[in-house]
Amino acid sequence: MWPAILLGSVGCYAIKLLGFSLPRKVVENKGVMHVANLLPVALLTALIATQTFTSGRHLQLDARAAGLLAAVVAVRLKAPFLVVVAVACAVAALVRLVS
Repeated sequence: MWPAILLGSVGCYAIKLLGFSLPRKVVENKGVMHVANLLPVALLTALIATQTFTSGRHLQLDARAAGLLAAVVAVRLKAPFLVVVAVACAVAALVRLVS
């Protein structure tokens, strides 16, 4: 396992070094900046969807989906982050308790 961790660390450092090595003209390109702004949101959305709606290789709707829906409602109501997390946890726990 340690070789994988070390290899991943070296890879991350190399990617960061490559980013610092790019010319300013490339980094300040509007298309590159637009993609760089949207990429974290897209990756986080994909991670949330994968962790919420799958179990192994199968699609599964369970308490996690209800918790996510409750979190979305709390965010739309402009609740603070800790309240959003607490609401999502409470709804998921209640759904698991009932089912």
